[in-house]
Amino acid sequence: MYFNGLPERDARAALQRCCGARRWVDEMLAARPFASDAVLLAHAARVWWALGREDWLEAFARHPRIGERTAEQWSRREQAGVDTAPAATRAALARENLAYTERFGYLFLTCATGKTAGEMLGELRRRLAHDPATELRIAAGEQAKITRLRLEKLVSP
Repeated sequence: MYFNGLPERDARAALQRCCGARRWVDEMLAARPFASDAVLLAHAARVWWALGREDWLEAFARHPRIGERTAEQWSRREQAGVDTAPAATRAALARENLAYTERFGYLFLTCATGKTAGEMLGELRRRLAHDPATELRIAAGEQAKITRLRLEKLVSP
């Protein structure tokens, strides 16, 4: 399995690209070697859901805002639906992102892969109505989806 063969420094960097929570990365590294890619993916999910609010917020903070330009290749591809959006939609995303951050204290996080800018904007607006506890759990679920997609890219280089 490719991931098991990486030196620890490289494995740490690869995992950090998948999820920005240090505790998650440390626990994933400590669990190596994995018997299979499926075992790695299952363990990643278990570790993620065992973490707490501060760990989740740390992971969220490592993402660019939806629509924000970034040099990070995976984020750019994941948010490609924003690139061709009308200026009004991009401006609305920027405004609503700020409203979301003011309401919840962290940036809006969604698994943007395959979504249009309009779909992301609609989701952002719907989620603004949630109570903080519900929204934190939803955002954590979106991070879990992002992490899984990135891990799948990692183990299938």
